[in-house]
Amino acid sequence: MASNKIITLTEASFPQEVLQSPIPVVVDFWAEWCGPCKMLTPILDELADEFEGRVKIGKLNIDDHQGVAGQYGITSIPTMLFFKGGEVAGQVVGLRSKNDIKASFAKLSS
Repeated sequence: MASNKIITLTEASFPQEVLQSPIPVVVDFWAEWCGPCKMLTPILDELADEFEGRVKIGKLNIDDHQGVAGQYGITSIPTMLFFKGGEVAGQVVGLRSKNDIKASFAKLSS
């Protein structure tokens, strides 16, 4: 069960939730069939609690919303893009340790 602090993104909500967000946003590009993506979810749940109010986390299903994934050149998943002020400020591709991801979050929220 995903944290209620993680938002489900769609092509319709992406501009408002991500590009116009007053705080940095991490977008997890994932798909239902992706094993590593499922392993990433509990890590993101924990980080959503730790960074609440400082970093927003959203998940975008690439099968349902191919337009956004294509726009950002997502070719492998899981991929996390870090947005700050509506611009891509960083990227993590593949499953990483919680500490690796947390370090990226910390950089983004500082």
